Amino acid sequence: MTGLWSFLRRITITKWILISMVLGALVGWLNPDLGTSLKPLSTIFLRMIKSIVVPIIFGSLVIGIAGHGDDMKRVGRLALKAIIYFEIVTTLALFIGLAAVNLTRPGVGVRLTESADAGQQLAQKTTTFGGILEHLVPQSFFEAAANNEVLQIVFFSILFGVALSQVKGRPKEAMLGFAEGLAETMFKFTGIVMKFAPIGIGAAIAVTVGHSGVGVLINLGKMVLTLYGALIVFVLLVLVPVALLFRVPLRAFIQAVREPALIAFATTSSEAALPKAMENMELLGTPRRIVAFVLPTGYSFNLDGSTLYLAVASIFVAQAAGVELTWGQQLIMMLTLMVTSKGVAGVPRASLVILSGTLLHFGLPLEGVAIILGVDELMDMGRTTVNVIGNCLATVVMARWEGEFNPPLAGSVTY
Repeated sequence: MTGLWSFLRRITITKWILISMVLGALVGWLNPDLGTSLKPLSTIFLRMIKSIVVPIIFGSLVIGIAGHGDDMKRVGRLALKAIIYFEIVTTLALFIGLAAVNLTRPGVGVRLTESADAGQQLAQKTTTFGGILEHLVPQSFFEAAANNEVLQIVFFSILFGVALSQVKGRPKEAMLGFAEGLAETMFKFTGIVMKFAPIGIGAAIAVTVGHSGVGVLINLGKMVLTLYGALIVFVLLVLVPVALLFRVPLRAFIQAVREPALIAFATTSSEAALPKAMENMELLGTPRRIVAFVLPTGYSFNLDGSTLYLAVASIFVAQAAGVELTWGQQLIMMLTLMVTSKGVAGVPRASLVILSGTLLHFGLPLEGVAIILGVDELMDMGRTTVNVIGNCLATVVMARWEGEFNPPLAGSVTY
């Protein structure tokens, strides 16, 4: 008995997550009712994780800015570099998605017989560029915190950190001590919550498989395969070369990102992976101020997987409707997606909201959204995983660009 217990204790949390994902998939497949009934366990895990997001971002950004004497000029330089990087990478994602959907043509032969009601409801939620700018600024920090508005928390925390850097004496020391204590406590809190991760993630997979079933893949399997194939191509042709260009230690990076990526895949939630991603990127050698700024900001402006998905899904609907778009029309659609996909990560099912608004704008049938909804959870798993990997890589790239990346000695850190 003692030997079995010691063996079980040697199994890493990542392996436990993989085991739970397999068990969850089997439960959802063999007994769909039991699978869907496990949703409360998944919800509990997601709520625990989301309760960490606001304090960990606030504490990390404030100590990162005010604790090292940063000013708005330094923050602005990092923001400019990050936005340039985000724009280049997401543009490449769009065009890889466009190439994939034109090559495989998954929409040909699909019949649009569903109701357009779902698409119309989602299209009404589409926001404007002015709306995005307004949404960036919180009218109340506590309201933003209660709603987990990540971008608003980043905005407030940066201004708070810059203001605190101009304060002198004991008040500054007291606030810095609070921010540092808050951040460190929340990292320990993350470690405690991660003990529950295999149960929560296994339940999430069981719910997904139990709800969607395997049969839903038969008609739309070509689209799902197109998306996953394009995501793999994007990782190999864009993310890997970027990592090599900026001399990112690939083996250490993969070890650091695998657990957040698994959480993102199983829960289809970038927020669920954020605390562990922040912790691991800092362990990898990225300064806290860069991690705390780039990762949350990337969740709104660097959605590589979601952007690629939008390219595939929009052209898929056109193909299913029998509408042949010229290359010029497709490029205009991609430019529209490039603008509208920024800054809306806080919107529930943001990718479908953007897709519905784009289809409406170009006069394409919203029935396509209803069809896609059937397999959206399966596609969401892949695109969310790539979103997390892309944002983790972005933090290391920014640290290299700023000349502040300090990787630990090989084997000295366990993720």
